[in-house]
Amino acid sequence: MSRLTTTILALVLFVFLAVSWEDKEVSNKIIGTSIPFVVPKGWPKPVYDFKKNPVTQEGFDLGKKLFYDGRLSKDGNFPCGSCHQQFCAFATYDHPFSHGVNNSQTFRNTPALFNLAWQKDFMLDGRIHKLELQPIAPITNPSEMGENMDSVILKLKKDTAYKRMFTKAFGDATINTPRIMKALTQFLLMLVSSNSKYDRVMRGEDKFILPEQLGYDIFKAKCEVCHTEPMFTDYSYRNIGEPADNYMNDFGRMRVTGKREDSLKFRVPSLRNVAYSAPYGHDGRFFSLLNIFNHYRSKVVDGPTTDSILRHKMPLSNYEIGQLTAFLYSLSDTAFIRDKRFAEPGKENVPPLYIHVH
Repeated sequence: MSRLTTTILALVLFVFLAVSWEDKEVSNKIIGTSIPFVVPKGWPKPVYDFKKNPVTQEGFDLGKKLFYDGRLSKDGNFPCGSCHQQFCAFATYDHPFSHGVNNSQTFRNTPALFNLAWQKDFMLDGRIHKLELQPIAPITNPSEMGENMDSVILKLKKDTAYKRMFTKAFGDATINTPRIMKALTQFLLMLVSSNSKYDRVMRGEDKFILPEQLGYDIFKAKCEVCHTEPMFTDYSYRNIGEPADNYMNDFGRMRVTGKREDSLKFRVPSLRNVAYSAPYGHDGRFFSLLNIFNHYRSKVVDGPTTDSILRHKMPLSNYEIGQLTAFLYSLSDTAFIRDKRFAEPGKENVPPLYIHVH
């Protein structure tokens, strides 16, 4: 059985389990200290309904502890934070695929995590429609964390610290799947990246240098259709003309919808923090921004579902690539990757790793 087939079967089981519990716990009474969710100036209203899961300090702290706890994986070595690393905007740096239990690997590149309150669907093919359900997929995937929720709950119940934290977050010591997912969601919702140089320029607090400004002008002319400001994605699913990966046989969005017109389509990624999150593409095939630019200007495969914007490739000169790169670097939010609120418990004062900007 192929790795992709095993993954698909695991997802079918995930959907069944998710449907079976998601409405069992409906109480949304606020317990603890509320944390206001601040929408950055000029940004649209979030799509997430905070009334269904109000963020509290206690819930956030619990979610952070869970996010970094290896006990959510089968062998204890692969917490959520092992693939979603803060220093690279909660992506996996320098690896096309992340490592999982039993020396396995994921079959897609790990997406960065930020600004999730504005996102309706999750995973690169959009197969999950609620943020509260998303963590179950990697936890139960045999190529990722390889665990099941019953086992996770048993492990957490043995920890008296978790009993205290669940009581503070939800009013009593009950540990169950809905509460685990709600706490993780509260942590994920607060991962807001909105303080790059671009953001400061938009707020009138800074100014672009000339290459950044020229790159911004080129970006608005050639890239903004798909990478819409201020999120720098339109959240659509597009085929950018990559040659099909025969090894993984991954046809993207079509595996969700069953429609041939969705073949090889994947969600448009946000360009925020792109300097930190290489490699790029759904399978991590692009190791640098230059690789991507060269793809767009000369290597796009004109297939039946290739996006119409790219069918004739994208004319980009070396000069334009240089200016675009300068602008894309202005989307780097150093405050976000250094924010102690999101750091692994006990390592809040450890300096972030230095990474080479591609």
